[in-house]
Amino acid sequence: MNHPQPAPVLPGKVGVLGGGRMGAGIAHAFLIKGADVQVVERDDASAQAARERVESAVLKSVERGAVDTGFEELVSRLAVGTDYDAFMGRQLVVEAVPEDWDLKVAALRGIEERLADDAYLASNTSSLSVNGLADELKRPENFLGLHFFNPVPASTLIEVVLGEKTNPGLAALAKGWVEALGKTAVVVNDAPGFASSRLGVAIALEAMRMLEEGVATAEDIDAAMVLGYKHPTGPLKTTDIVGLDVRLGIAEYLHATLGERFAPPQILRDKVARGELGRKTGKGFFDWPG
Repeated sequence: MNHPQPAPVLPGKVGVLGGGRMGAGIAHAFLIKGADVQVVERDDASAQAARERVESAVLKSVERGAVDTGFEELVSRLAVGTDYDAFMGRQLVVEAVPEDWDLKVAALRGIEERLADDAYLASNTSSLSVNGLADELKRPENFLGLHFFNPVPASTLIEVVLGEKTNPGLAALAKGWVEALGKTAVVVNDAPGFASSRLGVAIALEAMRMLEEGVATAEDIDAAMVLGYKHPTGPLKTTDIVGLDVRLGIAEYLHATLGERFAPPQILRDKVARGELGRKTGKGFFDWPG
């Protein structure tokens, strides 16, 4: 006789360090599924901006009819501040600061100091070594990667990245969290770039080389992947959305760990040096008015 499996559940109290585009998206994802969410930012101005991002995303979900709960009730479960002590009592905290090794290590250590021994800590890193980050922590068995994708509300994928010291039972638990968020988990063991970043960056770098060599325009290179391979967005436009500086950082890390096939093309370095970082600056491989 088959017994029905219990529905996956989220931790009731979740923390997010960093309230930028990704952190706000992660907070929104947990909030609309019923969690009590604490966001921590570096200063008051950043905290206020984070609150506005999350509340704006929540309002859009309410207006689209994507949630049954009202706006006021949802945002009543959101707290935003600047003190790591606010993470005390959280069952899961997701770190979502920029892809800088020293910054992430300091952030993760600061969070871990405030968590109970049975609480879980996750990094939203898109490429940095989960094993390496775990080595900097006191409780590596409670640590893993939860790689969300931008934009979080629209994305259906979360990459669950397991380190060598991650408690084996945490994989199933994390898959349950992802399912409770209404998304699909891809579980990978720690390796440079995991699965998604490694494949995505490989295609994007080759697209940049083709543009650099004059093989085709940016529009046509992207159209080839959208129309020919059913990618929802072409590799160059995706790079603009992610941020050319972010892609360059990932490429440099993969170049150092996996070899020459991930060497960043000069066109990428030049655009980053000129401040053409993609959608967030209004220009990258494409122009982004407004």
